[in-house]
Amino acid sequence: GVVDAILIATPHYDHTTIGIEALQAGLHVLVEKPISVHKADCERLIAAHTGSQVFAAMFNQRTDPRYRALRTLIQSGELGELRRIQWTVTDWFRSAAYYASSEWRATWRGEGGGVLLNQCPHNLDLYQWLFGVPTSIRAFCGFGRFHDIEVEDDVTAYLEHENGAKGVFIATTGEMPGTNRLEIAGDRGRVVFEDGRIEFRRTLESVQEFCDNTPLLFPTMPTWKCEIPPAQGGGGQHLEVLRNFVDAILDGTPLIAPAAEGIHSVSMANAMILSAWTGETISLPLDGARYEAELRAHIEASDKVKSVREAEVANLTGTY
Repeated sequence: GVVDAILIATPHYDHTTIGIEALQAGLHVLVEKPISVHKADCERLIAAHTGSQVFAAMFNQRTDPRYRALRTLIQSGELGELRRIQWTVTDWFRSAAYYASSEWRATWRGEGGGVLLNQCPHNLDLYQWLFGVPTSIRAFCGFGRFHDIEVEDDVTAYLEHENGAKGVFIATTGEMPGTNRLEIAGDRGRVVFEDGRIEFRRTLESVQEFCDNTPLLFPTMPTWKCEIPPAQGGGGQHLEVLRNFVDAILDGTPLIAPAAEGIHSVSMANAMILSAWTGETISLPLDGARYEAELRAHIEASDKVKSVREAEVANLTGTY
């Protein structure tokens, strides 16, 4: 055929419809994040991948050697069982002009969400890639807190994991200067990733065993302090994902980010928004049909008139 592969970089809802059509036509597909707006659409898109074509997602942050080093540290057991995760990622500042630059942005009908559906798919994908999918989420969202928009631009979420680990995830597009600080506490110490550096404070022994066995009432334990070097290789961002996509087509190279894994970050984003809408703690796996119905209700109830104005030429240098 004339076309062998397609990269889908359209507004979010079209990821599903164009993706399904392309997969059914037998094309290899690379889809931008999020793979779909909501879980039910993710399932429809993933179900269309029934052939031998390559189906990948643009989770380019998985190529960052520092996140790769963190993943190796966790999966190797060096940090021990995870106990607490705290990620403040508020360096996603966006202006009023950004949201006014296009009719589809920052609307339930056009974009399907705000910071969680546009900026944070990267972070939510990394969260589940590093720590696994949580079992429940309670979130508080500010809808149009800092901008004249109807979707979320401020999020604070509490996450629980199967092993009892607790997570806090904070994100906004209305804060400057922003912070990107990831702190991970495990049974063998604490890791902080901030300002491009990974610092590991390693305990001499298991914290739980020390807690259970020390006779002291107010004990401290010596720790080693070390800086974790980045994992070798990687760091190519979009270009590396594109090359990996082509290599998977031509040579069968394993994908950095199989598109089917994109359902996890979407489900987490949906759960946070649903929790804020309902005031409930949302269990995962998410009820995709319930969220789709709630989203449709918000689309139908929206009476916000979007103000669109011509934007200056954007400088995308340094962005993801």
